[in-house]
Amino acid sequence: MNFYKRFAHFAVLILVASAHARAAEPLKRIEEREFGKTQDGTPVKQFILRNAQGMIAKVISYGATVTELQAPDRNGALASVVLGANTLEQYLKGVNAASVIGRVANRIAKARFTLDGVEYKLAANSGPHHIHGGRVGFARIVWQASALPARDHEAAVQLTYLSKDGEENYPGNLTVKVTYTLTDQNELRLEYEATTDKATPVNLTNHAYFNLAGQGDVLGHELWLASDRYTPADDQLIPTGEIAGVKGTPLDFTTTTTIGARIEQLKPRPNGYDHNYVLPGGGKSLVLAARLTEPQSGRVMEVRTTEPGMQLYSGNHLKHGGVCFETQHYPDSVNKPNFPSTILRPGQTFKSTTVFAFSAK
Repeated sequence: MNFYKRFAHFAVLILVASAHARAAEPLKRIEEREFGKTQDGTPVKQFILRNAQGMIAKVISYGATVTELQAPDRNGALASVVLGANTLEQYLKGVNAASVIGRVANRIAKARFTLDGVEYKLAANSGPHHIHGGRVGFARIVWQASALPARDHEAAVQLTYLSKDGEENYPGNLTVKVTYTLTDQNELRLEYEATTDKATPVNLTNHAYFNLAGQGDVLGHELWLASDRYTPADDQLIPTGEIAGVKGTPLDFTTTTTIGARIEQLKPRPNGYDHNYVLPGGGKSLVLAARLTEPQSGRVMEVRTTEPGMQLYSGNHLKHGGVCFETQHYPDSVNKPNFPSTILRPGQTFKSTTVFAFSAK
């Protein structure tokens, strides 16, 4: 073997050995980085979660927000399936984000409620009504965040926030904890906990906009819902208090249908889907709520939740660029005694779980 052949032979051996070494490296399941600072100088952290299947979830402490969720298609190609941004500045300007919504998600009629004989007046930030926790809410604050100790087959980050008594005019010091876990089963699990020192309404959700194609609109996505009932609302999207069936309406997804198939029937108000569905299980156990399929990529997402309701929102102000599955209690529950209660009292612990599970076909 001459010099050049011997050199080439050794070069190949080195490359093979290097490849084996990289393959033998343990998976770095979680990584912490700086993501920038708010205008008052508060640092914002980013956590990168990885699983053994190649999925990646990125979470920042601003708004407890999922900035990116990489999921494989039928060929294994990755694309982010949530709408997000690359810089903190974009989030500070109000980009549509997969943030945690609270203290109360969705709407409260006339921006007021009465609890234990006391009337509380809230910010009217949606016409005369209150929405998504107020003018700041949980989506626009910096949470305390830390990675949880490494565990087999999953990576997790936990975020906490103390919402002080009187914040957004809600009563009670509310301690909130949200845990994001990415599993090797290609699941992103969201677990919420909250305690209070004074009776207060609590209704937490995540407002992620999903697009399983990673681009374009979601009108061609195929949707199945495990719900045959919803809460009718007036033209300002305040529930009437009734519970009605979806059969014979454009809201019926009990048979798999594309999101855009009947969306024109909902215009001009609310210009698409923005409806709360009543889920099976009554909020007592983890149930399958929805299945979303994108035919071109083959990506499939299942939504499972312990919540009694789910707001389906078809990104109407974004030209249907994403679809939301806001697992939650019903809108305006605090003013509707026949709806599942959102009142949390001292000594109780609010607990809720939602799982977004991904596959491809």
